[in-house]
Amino acid sequence: MHILLPNSIELTLPHDVTHTYTTYDVTAPFTSAHASAEVLVAWGNTPANLRSAVMELPHLRLVQTLAAGPDAVLAAGFAAKVAICSGRSLHDGPVAEHALALILQLLRNQAGLLEAQRRHVWDEVMVRAQAAPATRGLYTLNEATVVILGYGSIARRLTPLLQGLGATVIGVATSAGERYGHPVIAMADVAQVVPQADVVLSILPATAETEKIVNQAFFTHMKKTAIFVNVGRGKTVDEIALAAALRNSVIRAAAIDVTAIEPLPAESPLWDCPNLIITPHVAGNRPLGASALVQAQIQALQTGSALRNAVQR
Repeated sequence: MHILLPNSIELTLPHDVTHTYTTYDVTAPFTSAHASAEVLVAWGNTPANLRSAVMELPHLRLVQTLAAGPDAVLAAGFAAKVAICSGRSLHDGPVAEHALALILQLLRNQAGLLEAQRRHVWDEVMVRAQAAPATRGLYTLNEATVVILGYGSIARRLTPLLQGLGATVIGVATSAGERYGHPVIAMADVAQVVPQADVVLSILPATAETEKIVNQAFFTHMKKTAIFVNVGRGKTVDEIALAAALRNSVIRAAAIDVTAIEPLPAESPLWDCPNLIITPHVAGNRPLGASALVQAQIQALQTGSALRNAVQR
């Protein structure tokens, strides 16, 4: 079996004389030397490279992306006979850490405190606010309600951390039920819980159904004291509405690790938005256990077993 491995990450796979591993450039078109490949592992590929794979790799059986969301691979237009599998679970720990870090930065007003430090100011306003009975609830996760949009494996990893700090977690998924032992409500009913939220965290994938689902109406339903964090996909948020919500104090603050266009253009108004933290899509930029997943998928192809993380199309 001929397997194509990206040059954007180091993968360690066991030597097997029945397999040929070829490392390819994720920014370059494929050539006849790659044409016999049955498995394509993708990580950080350019859109042009993936379109080239569609045209130049006629024997593909599997495209295994190491990204948690398969949207970039799906957009390339692979034939229905080609299985597409996501990297779900590879980013659970790093994304959970980053999401928690962003939430705490916003709640604890770290940006404001750092600015005070730069000005050599002892921030007495923050000292009083975080201790005052009327406002101290704004600066802690203790007794806070966190609504998580897109309750999957990342949310499963994050939930006990939030609960350990005293928060109540409400999960939202495509349909109501139970995910990883945690009850969730349907996305269609999200307006019922958003007004309760002190924190809204989005881990939504980019699909036709989720595009700009976090919009002006969504922000209007949030508390003025609530914060919004997005570590899912940028296209799920109406960025004009987000900017307006921050500038008009519809919500308290926000943090985004993803944007609709990446890198975020220098002229984007988001850069100068008040009370907004922007990180450059680094929450899940280090898949953990990628080699083991690729190895398991190759074995599944060999034995005819079910593939992990198969994407329904």
